[in-house]
Amino acid sequence: MIQKMLFGRTGHESTRTIFGAAAFSNVTQDEADRTLEVLLSHGVNHIDTAASYGDSELRIGPWMREHRKDFFLATKTGERTYEKARDQFHRSLDRLRVDSVDMIQLHYLVDPQEWEVALGPRGALEALIEAREQRLVRYIGVTGHDLTVPRMHLRSLARFDFDAVLLPYNFMVMQNPQYTADFNELVTLCHQRNVAVQTIKSLAKGPWGEKVHTHATWYQPLTDQGEIDTAVAFVLSRPGIFLNTTGDIHALPKVLDAAERYRADTSEEQAREAASHLPLEPLFLH
Repeated sequence: MIQKMLFGRTGHESTRTIFGAAAFSNVTQDEADRTLEVLLSHGVNHIDTAASYGDSELRIGPWMREHRKDFFLATKTGERTYEKARDQFHRSLDRLRVDSVDMIQLHYLVDPQEWEVALGPRGALEALIEAREQRLVRYIGVTGHDLTVPRMHLRSLARFDFDAVLLPYNFMVMQNPQYTADFNELVTLCHQRNVAVQTIKSLAKGPWGEKVHTHATWYQPLTDQGEIDTAVAFVLSRPGIFLNTTGDIHALPKVLDAAERYRADTSEEQAREAASHLPLEPLFLH
């Protein structure tokens, strides 16, 4: 089974490989239900979805009657004002068919102007705090993409005591010196505060460019099992962080298989050396 680790201060022992439910943006319920069996067979016990992930919340909803207790359930709102975030969150509860979720996250909070709105008076954060006070959610997180995200997460943590952060982490993005410095500073702070660190884009090979899109991901993913093993090991060899799976149900079994076979004695240096040979291109240019 996949290794488990405490998810920050929550007290929940989450599998280090979290199901990234962006993979459910455009699938049938039958495909979703078959994916559930894959998740259960690997012991995955943490789902990360979002209001903006197409039909994702709708596909997860039917599972919850029988399996709510089996998963740490997290969703996200991309709204920036109090009223819109409140309404979207309640819509998510309805779509997920639950009375509460474990975590709600401010989605893709990177733009400075949006950041000021969301974390300011009558901003989205106030709606999430209210939901926590109403016991509709237990924990609050913040997520983001792009090269500026670790620095913005540091700003967010200076403004509010978030329970979790989510951001890209793979060999290619860590070749950017400023991103690496900011990422390392962020992880150090998160470990000091017992804030969970979730990572995304572990399997990103590069932009699609002119290539035919063969997967549901907005980036071209690694598909070879050996290369996936290497990319997964690069993430899991770093202590104290989680890997959110790629947004394609057909790639999911390979990622979970790699995570299950990952050797815990693999050093960061060994994983970095192996990952340096992957055929990667930069995904984020700014």
